[in-house]
Amino acid sequence: MSTATKPKHIGRNISRIRELRGMKQEALAQAIGTNQQAISGIEGSEEVDSKKLVEIAKALGVTVEAIENFSEESVFNYFNNFYDNSASNGQINGPNNNCTFNPLDKVVELYERLVQAEKDKVEYLEKLMKGK
Repeated sequence: MSTATKPKHIGRNISRIRELRGMKQEALAQAIGTNQQAISGIEGSEEVDSKKLVEIAKALGVTVEAIENFSEESVFNYFNNFYDNSASNGQINGPNNNCTFNPLDKVVELYERLVQAEKDKVEYLEKLMKGK
């Protein structure tokens, strides 16, 4: 059994991070001032020029180290931990946070109360004016 580790494939890491970010090759290309074919070539190569890697990292909103050390396992661990931690942080309506009321109804109700308060003020001021 070999103890040698598989070399990092920087292009593949860029591709996976880009996909996880929901970004298309065209969008990444535009962000760094190149074309889609160049991004395709970069994603297919194991090594990427350090200057280009800095530009790509900035466009993806990650660090160069994040691209170099990216692994699928770490992403799954991050999201599993994030879900586990957020699911029990005192959420009243569960992890989906569904409303049990219609927010628009609440706005209408508040508006009606404000209108009624103004009507009451007008009525009170009219009584005061008649009293003088």
